[in-house]
Amino acid sequence: MLSQSVGYAAVALGIIATTRDKPMLVKDIATAGDIPSPFLAKLIHILGRKGFVETQRGIGGGVLLKKSPDDISLYDLCSCFDDPVLVERCMLGNAECSDERACPCHKFWKAQRDKEIAFLKRTTIRDLAAFERRELVRLGRSIKE
Repeated sequence: MLSQSVGYAAVALGIIATTRDKPMLVKDIATAGDIPSPFLAKLIHILGRKGFVETQRGIGGGVLLKKSPDDISLYDLCSCFDDPVLVERCMLGNAECSDERACPCHKFWKAQRDKEIAFLKRTTIRDLAAFERRELVRLGRSIKE
């Protein structure tokens, strides 16, 4: 399971990507994604420092993606927020578990981790934006632009 920070960041970037290059206010992203606004503001600040978004002040300002939605993966967000899912750990909690010192679960767990990492690398913000659009239609809601 991904951390709350990564989950909220992914939802927020997916929502931002639905606006097609129009800035969105943090409060509107928070409302659309059901994300606590103060927490989202902190995440947006981090995402800005890491080059995922840019913010514009003033009338017509807001948050924009700095990269294409195709160029931001869930893996990138996990790296940005140091998500524990990227830490190689032994399934049994052994201090050291490697190919050289493999516990009974090592082969299985390594294969699962490889699949998980591959999924995170191929799932992009474009995928999340498509999901967010479908959800908004399903719920009969729209995003303020």
